[in-house]
Amino acid sequence: MHMPSITAGYLAILALLYAALALQVIRLRRNSLAPFSDGGNIALRNAIRVHANFMEYVPIITLMVAFLEMAGAPPARVHILMGALLLSRLIHPLGMYAAPGSLRFSIGRAGGIFITIGLLITCAVTTLSRTNWDG
Repeated sequence: MHMPSITAGYLAILALLYAALALQVIRLRRNSLAPFSDGGNIALRNAIRVHANFMEYVPIITLMVAFLEMAGAPPARVHILMGALLLSRLIHPLGMYAAPGSLRFSIGRAGGIFITIGLLITCAVTTLSRTNWDG
């Protein structure tokens, strides 16, 4: 078993993206004078959801990919999984800040969640298939 260095590298990039999303929420909260909730500001509500959506999916997918990497998954597979996660987390905010019904909205929202849920299922099934329940 080895250190999941590929996953760690992608996680560092994702952490920078997460910081940018957090700073966006902080900026909008200050501009809206809304220290709690969204204060009725649609842009702030969207930023809060983008930030929360990131935290709802990134940790568990990253953890499963790290386990797969430590269990000996081929480096190319780890790059594909983590690259897809990074892509999904980059396009999701673009969709959230677009006008509903627009192409950008559809690609960002639908594409981001499609990739994310696909990764969640793929990682879960792959992890289950590699699990030794006897220890």
